[in-house]
Amino acid sequence: MSSAQIRALLGFLALALLAGAVGGSVTVPNIHSWYAVLPHPPGTPPNWLFAPAWTALYLDMAIAAWIVWRSPDIPTRQRRALSLWGWQLAANAMWSPIFFGLHRPDIALVVICALDALIVATIAAFRPISRVAAAMMAPYLAWCLFATYLNAGFWFLNR
Repeated sequence: MSSAQIRALLGFLALALLAGAVGGSVTVPNIHSWYAVLPHPPGTPPNWLFAPAWTALYLDMAIAAWIVWRSPDIPTRQRRALSLWGWQLAANAMWSPIFFGLHRPDIALVVICALDALIVATIAAFRPISRVAAAMMAPYLAWCLFATYLNAGFWFLNR
């Protein structure tokens, strides 16, 4: 692996983990206060599960983007796919500050629905470039769809 490829991988990892750090910095202070007193929808996982699950998903999505970046595909198709990846990451980074920081499950639900659509679009853009990269995004989509259910449940139970 070349030094440029290593730098690119580290860059994708840094971007993904930065999005996670933004979310975590707003989430953690609210877990044992605001979030703890809310009625929770059925199937809400224990709090300890979220950090390792998200960390694994951020690592997975970063590696998927790196695979697309380094593939010998049409540059315009790669740019589009990686642009979608960036947009979904931005939407991801916005969700926690809205849900946990502003205590607005209603607005967060709109953001996470947009995030779901962006992930689907990213997977669709990744697939012709790398089926492996597209498949690596599938657990993230599944988790976000579950998070959408939870977000909708929190909104419904706490409006």
